[in-house]
Amino acid sequence: MQPVRSLLRLHHDRIIESKKSNVGEEKGIRSELRNTPAAHTASVYRDLSDMRVRTPWIEALRLQREQGIDPTKKSSTPAVPAKSGLRPKKMCDSSHRVVIPLAQDPWLLDHYLNAYGAIRLGRIFMDLDALCGDIAYKHTEGLSVTNVTAAVDKITINHPLKELCDLELSGHIAYASGRSSMEIAMQVAKAPEKGAEVKKEDILITCAFTMVAIDSSTKRPVAVSPIECDTDEERRRYALGEKNSNDKKALAKKTLGKQTPNNRESELIHRMWLKRLEYHNPNAPTRRPPNLVYMNQTTLSSAQIMQPQYRNRHNFQVFGGFLLRQTFELAYCCASSFCQSRPTFVSLDPSAFENPVPVGSVLYMTAKVAYTDRPLAAKVWTSDGVKQTTEDEKDHYTRVQIRVDSKVRSIEHRETKPTGQFNYTFVVEKDVRVMPQSYSEFMIWVDARRRAQKDRADTVAVDRRGQNHEDKDDGRSARVTE
Repeated sequence: MQPVRSLLRLHHDRIIESKKSNVGEEKGIRSELRNTPAAHTASVYRDLSDMRVRTPWIEALRLQREQGIDPTKKSSTPAVPAKSGLRPKKMCDSSHRVVIPLAQDPWLLDHYLNAYGAIRLGRIFMDLDALCGDIAYKHTEGLSVTNVTAAVDKITINHPLKELCDLELSGHIAYASGRSSMEIAMQVAKAPEKGAEVKKEDILITCAFTMVAIDSSTKRPVAVSPIECDTDEERRRYALGEKNSNDKKALAKKTLGKQTPNNRESELIHRMWLKRLEYHNPNAPTRRPPNLVYMNQTTLSSAQIMQPQYRNRHNFQVFGGFLLRQTFELAYCCASSFCQSRPTFVSLDPSAFENPVPVGSVLYMTAKVAYTDRPLAAKVWTSDGVKQTTEDEKDHYTRVQIRVDSKVRSIEHRETKPTGQFNYTFVVEKDVRVMPQSYSEFMIWVDARRRAQKDRADTVAVDRRGQNHEDKDDGRSARVTE
C-alpha cells in the first residue's frame, strides 16, 4: 500500500495532467454542475463560503505534508511583522450585506427547512458566523492575520418571521479600540425591496460577535486598526459596542468560579434540598409533582469527528458557525426531550469559544436543562422553580434554559480541551420544572438563574423608562422558524 504522501502527490499530478488535456471538457462539466441543485449543498450559503474556503482540502493536505509544518502548533517566528500607528478605518469600510434568496430558490430553501417546514436557525447561525468572518477580514485587509471567533455576545429573536421570504444578513465593525479584538454587530431581516431600507418590524435577529486577530504562526494576538466615527449614528453604535465589551468583562468577574452563591441563592438551594428529602420520604405526604424532572435525567450527549468540509479559510480548524449549529441542535433536542413538545428558540446568552477545534479531532457535547422559570412577560413566577402554582396562576408557558458544554479530543484521545459553554433559552407551551440534586447541579442551576434574573431585570428597566419591550420576543407568537 502506497504511503499517504505518495497518494497525495499522485492525485495532484493527475489533476494537473487532466487540466492540461481536458480544459474544454472540464469547463463544460463545471458549467453543468453549477446549474444543478447540488451546487447548493455547501454547509454555508455560497456567497459567504467563497471567502471562507479558498483551497481544496486535498491541496491543503498535500502542501502540509510537503512542507512538514503542523499549522495547529505554535511557532516562535511571527508570520505578521510588528506594526505601529495603524490607520483608523471607517465603520462603513467593513459593512457587508448578503441576501439569501429563500423565496426564489426552492432548492436552496430545501437546505434551510426542517421536517416541519420551519427555517432551521442552526443554518442561520452558521451563515452569521461566516458573515462575521467576511467583515473581520475586510477590516484587517493587508495585515495577513488569522481572524477567529472568540465569543458570541448575544443572539436574540426580535420579531418572529411570519412567512418564508428572502433573508438579508448584514453587519459591520461596531467597536475596535486598536487592540486585537473587534466587536461585530449583525442582523437578519426580511429582505426589503430594491433601494428600500429594512423596516424595524422586519428584523428577525440581532446579535454581536467578537473576533480576535492572531498571528497564524505564534497564535498570539495582533493589533488591528481602530474605528473612526463620522456621524452621530456611528458614535451611538460605537458606544454600544464599547458598553458590550465592558459588560463582558464585568460578567466574567461574577461567575461562580469567582463569586460564591449569595445568601438568597444559598437559601434557595437549602429549600430545594429539603423539598427533595420530602419527595423521598415514604412517611411524608408530599410527593414529587409529575411535571418535575431531576436535572440528571435531562442529559443528552453526542460525539462527532470533525470533517474538513466544515473548516475555516485557514484549512485546519473548524469554523465557529459549525459549533453554533451543533450546540443549538443538541440544545433543541434536549429541550424537546425534556418538555415532550416542540420548543421555540428565544435567545443565546453570551458564550465564549475557549479553544480551537482541529479538523480530524472528536467533538464531545453534553446538554442538560439548567433552569426553568416563567416567560419574561408573565405576571406570576417563582424564584425557586419548585413551588407549585394554582390553576389561576398558570399560563402554561415555561422558559427552559439549556446548557451545552463542549470539549475536543484528538482522534487518539491523548489530550482533552474545553471548547466552550453555550446557554440557549427556549419557551414551551407547557408547565414543566427541573430540580438539581448534586452540588455541581446546584451550581449550574444558580448560574442559569443569574442569567434569567439579568434578562428579567433588563426587561423591568425598559418598562420603568416608559418604553415597551416589543423588540424582545417572548416565544409565544406563531412563526416559521424553530
